[in-house]
This record gives sequence, C-alpha cells and structure tokens, in this order.
Amino acid sequence: MLPAIAARAIATYTQPGDLVLDPMCGIGTTVVEAIHLGRDAIGVEYEPGWAELATANVKLAENQGSGHGEVICGDARHLTSLVDPSAHGLVALVVTSPPYGASVHGQVRARPGRGVAKAHDRYSTDPANLAHRSLGDLLDGFADILRQCRAVLRPGGLVAVTARPWRRRGELVDLPSLVLGCGQAAGLAPYERNVALLAGLRDERLVPRVSFFQLERVRKARASGVPLQAIAHEDILVLRRPS
Repeated sequence: MLPAIAARAIATYTQPGDLVLDPMCGIGTTVVEAIHLGRDAIGVEYEPGWAELATANVKLAENQGSGHGEVICGDARHLTSLVDPSAHGLVALVVTSPPYGASVHGQVRARPGRGVAKAHDRYSTDPANLAHRSLGDLLDGFADILRQCRAVLRPGGLVAVTARPWRRRGELVDLPSLVLGCGQAAGLAPYERNVALLAGLRDERLVPRVSFFQLERVRKARASGVPLQAIAHEDILVLRRPS
C-alpha cells in the first residue's frame, strides 16, 4: 500500500475522528496515515514480524499525529473475533490490498559486479498465509476477509481495495475484476472505481515508477522478443456496505 494512496482514500471517504481498518496491514502504512490525518485506526496482520514493525511505526505516528492506532497479530479471516466487540459496527472505512504472491517489494540494492542484493522481500513460509495459496484459494480467503469486514463496518461504510493486474507464467491476471467479484460475494455493493497512476511527471511526460522486479521482467521479456509493457497503475475499487 503506497502511503499517498492510503492517505487520499482516508481523506476522501472519512472525517476526523472516524475509525479506519486495514485487515492485512503489513508494516502499518494505512494505520499510520490515518493517525496523521486525525483518525483512529486498527490494523490486523498475520505475520508476527510485520505486526511488530507495524506496532513500532504506529507508536511513532501517535507521537506525530492526533489519532490513535492499534495493531493486532492474527488471521483476518477471523477478524470479528480479533477486533474488540465495542468497535463492531463503527468502522467507517476499510483500506487494504490483497497479496500478489509470496514475495514483497522489500529492499533492493545493486552491487556493482555482484548482481543485486535483496532483503525483507519474502513472507514467512507459513502455508496458511494467503500469499502462498493458489489464486482460487487466495480469492476465497479474500472474500472471507471482506465478509468479516462487512460485519464491523457501520451502515453505509466503505471498503477501498487497491489491486493491479499481474502476470502469472506470462499471462495477465485481471486481479481488479476478481477482487470486485469477491466484494460482491461478501455482500458489498460497487461504489466507485478509480485509478492511481504509479508514475511521475518529467518534462510533461509520465515516467512509470514501477518496482525493480517488474522492470527487470519487462526488460528480459523485450530482450527475448516479447513486447511486454510495465503496469503503471493501480485500481482503487470502492465498495459500500448497504444501509
């Protein structure tokens, strides 16, 4: 979750003092941005290592912002049992993103003459983590999480999910449309569909700001004669809990 996307969603769909939730919060980006904007926030994270980092980030944010945050380590497929019952029905906005596989962006450092060094670029090997499951299992699990989110949303509350297409064995997977289907299966109604460009502006031209890994795949594909394009946007799918 890019901080600018989380911040924009929170500022657009909530008011100061509202409660924000991220059921797969990673290192706590959504929770941190909510705190900076004067909202309260809850993050749930399956991986203990990421949950520990998220807790540290939230404590730092609380010293800088006016909101308050909490990070819970647990499986969001059981979110209603993890979140305090007093918060059920009070969440104004859920902001999250499904995993794209077992790897994460992490840190990449070029070593001249020695290739590339990667760090913090993998989830744990726990097979229960949705990041390690097949696409079908991932979608089933994500739908379960959205059902849990629906239960803690206030009437009319919103869910904003960032999703982008990705390639699996060379074929493009339309994850945004699949995520939309998960939301509808969870009893949420489509509300908006927006696009966030992952690009900068240089001399009035858009310059994609994609990950090192994607650039490397595109370069190798083009070198072998396959005309791949870098994916330089994310869909922001907004769903609503019926009143």
